[in-house]
Amino acid sequence: MNQLETLLEKHFSLSTFRKGQKEIIQDLLAGNDVLGVLPTGSGKSLCYQLPAKLLDGVVIVVSPLISLMIDQVKQLRANGFKEVVALNSFLDRSMKKKVLNNLQQYKLIYLSPEMLQNKFLIERLSRLHVSLFVVDEAHCISQWGHEFRPDYLKLASTIELLGHPTILALSATATPDVQQDIVKHLHAKKMIKHIYPMDRDNIAFAVEQFDHIDDKLNYLVDLLKNYPVPTMIYFSSRVWTEKAAEVLTSKLPHQRTAFYHGGMEQQDRILIQQQFMADQLDIVCCTSAFGMGIDKANIRLVVHFHLPTQLESFIQELGRAGRDGKSSVSLVLLAPNDDVLPKMLIDSELPDPSVIKPIIHHLQNQGQTVDNQVEVIMEHFNVNETQWRFLRYQLEKQGMIVDNQVITNVEKIEEVMKMIIDLIRRRKNYKQEKLDELLEWSVNKQCRRKGLFSSFQTTVGQPKYACCDVCDFRFTDWEPPIERKSEFSSLNWEEQLKQVMMQGD
Repeated sequence: MNQLETLLEKHFSLSTFRKGQKEIIQDLLAGNDVLGVLPTGSGKSLCYQLPAKLLDGVVIVVSPLISLMIDQVKQLRANGFKEVVALNSFLDRSMKKKVLNNLQQYKLIYLSPEMLQNKFLIERLSRLHVSLFVVDEAHCISQWGHEFRPDYLKLASTIELLGHPTILALSATATPDVQQDIVKHLHAKKMIKHIYPMDRDNIAFAVEQFDHIDDKLNYLVDLLKNYPVPTMIYFSSRVWTEKAAEVLTSKLPHQRTAFYHGGMEQQDRILIQQQFMADQLDIVCCTSAFGMGIDKANIRLVVHFHLPTQLESFIQELGRAGRDGKSSVSLVLLAPNDDVLPKMLIDSELPDPSVIKPIIHHLQNQGQTVDNQVEVIMEHFNVNETQWRFLRYQLEKQGMIVDNQVITNVEKIEEVMKMIIDLIRRRKNYKQEKLDELLEWSVNKQCRRKGLFSSFQTTVGQPKYACCDVCDFRFTDWEPPIERKSEFSSLNWEEQLKQVMMQGD
């Protein structure tokens, strides 16, 4: 057995690597920066978890979601990897202090990009030997960094402060443009690329069109009655997640349904995720806040009730289906005006160009720290939190905000304002093009598999079960594995308790 396979067996009780894992790990151990693009469910996390066991020093993992960090830490500890921690808002003050005072005890430290802007934390981390800096879900640099989470664009300066450790960027969806964006913003020009096909041969694709949005719900009820399989249903509206969950709960009493969105309490969200992972829920009606990093093997059906804003998001989400290799389906439901909601989401991510100049003048005239003006700016100029984060990052980048202070004597203010306005227009045009690409795919009558992956790879593999509704797939022919729930598990908690009490008589 090869030495790496021996170490894999020793530390993770696995006898062989999956496609791409070994090649990526070999490059990392040789000290090379790596960009790894592997399909969903291919075991990307092993690409840094095994090196964490083998390298001297600490491995830092930048992860986008608290629930994802918690889940990965939980799995690692359950498998005997105890030298791992996630630093996030879920740690109480005393526990956080204890972790910070003992960082040298850990081999693997999970953090958000926002946490890495904490100067005290960076000072503590800089005392350690950081051997590997991992950006998990690295497409977030391109997908979220420009607007939603600009701290992703600051990771290169963090890497520099930590002494330029080896970099690993991982993603399941990255077009050549996104790959270039990742390399550019991590300042890693010599990054070795390991790019593997994203097409999953066990997932079939289908699109159904309706005259009215409510018809979608009726269709889902009928479909799930016939196919009671683990299902994720994606919505772009929090209101719709709750509405749909209520309808499905009423119409499908023997299928356990819940909703999940970013407006819920963090504890509630984590509970829903854990219940779904443990097969205690059958259907989750969710926004895009749910699912990243979900490694549940038996999801059979991923439904898009609403379309996301781009192909990358769509592929990420449908990729949660069928990670065990068994027959699964990605289903899109279309109705008139389905383009309205994603367009509204695109508009909400960036400030209106007309407010840029007034906001900058307001900041300069107040003479206060920037933090003290945020609430007034958001209320007075009708700017949401995401839009403000984008604007603040751009002003910091141009030297107009330094250490929370507005620099009033900056030259070329008009030029900076024009640059920001031009950037907003370019970004909106780019996002609209990405949306148009997905909309065109959804109504195109050519092979959906080929059309979906043409931006990412030159060919697609032979489907294992069926291809798509254009080629050969029909729900009437679908024979997914259906796991029978016991009568007991399908009861609600009150009914379960009653049954247990009766058994005791």
